[in-house]
Amino acid sequence: MIALPWRKRWNASGSLAIVTGASSGIGRELVGLLIDDGCRVVAVARRAERLAELTNQFSNRVIPIIGDVTDRRTVDEAVATVEQSAEGRLDLLVNNAGVGGIGRFDTADESRLRRIMEVNFFAPAMWCRRMIPLMRSNRDRHPVICNISSVLGHCAVPHKSEYCASKFALHGLSDSLRAELAGDGIAVTLVSPSTTRSEFFESLVATDSNQVSRSIGSWPPQRVAQETLRAIQRRQRERILSLGGKALVYSDRIVPTLLNRMLRSSKS
Repeated sequence: MIALPWRKRWNASGSLAIVTGASSGIGRELVGLLIDDGCRVVAVARRAERLAELTNQFSNRVIPIIGDVTDRRTVDEAVATVEQSAEGRLDLLVNNAGVGGIGRFDTADESRLRRIMEVNFFAPAMWCRRMIPLMRSNRDRHPVICNISSVLGHCAVPHKSEYCASKFALHGLSDSLRAELAGDGIAVTLVSPSTTRSEFFESLVATDSNQVSRSIGSWPPQRVAQETLRAIQRRQRERILSLGGKALVYSDRIVPTLLNRMLRSSKS
């Protein structure tokens, strides 16, 4: 009988993981959870002082890399770190770094779309491409790629067109990679949170300060990180978080016309 790769559990103990966007929010919380379970983490972020705090807190369990996830030199440094720290064997990649923007598409500068796509889609694609060889050689450890998406990667809403586009693209990439890599023993997990109470909305791209993000319900980053880790451990195909998020996604699948009318009427 053939053992299906997604039925194997991922074990953090003795593993090496890469987490992008590790300086705050979901990423920072996930780093702590992984380390508590016996994992070493390559933590990637732009803010040196935040990474220094992580390193001081967790001592030699964190390997900090300061850099932008869209910069190939940052990926090169991560590859070199894995090769030095674990003989080129990587157990987990979490593409968590992300940015957003709010406002009408037709009045926005093109730079907003390009920046959001670079961070939310092209960067994860690049990190996957570079890390897959390091994970393929480690299939006995049941490696996992975990892409942090959004419920807006399932159901698009007004005034967040660029963000929705980037998360739909990440969703499609994840589904394709899952099929491609199944024979290599690499699982691809897509986690789709709803609104997370973090610093995400403090650094929106090309967004008027008066813009407000409307959403139904929200989760703290600790809870999102806990559910993300559960999905990784189970090598789960996909996990949609929060009742509000599930309601949005399944309404789009079951009664899309009605949902579109509601979304249209709720926006000026």
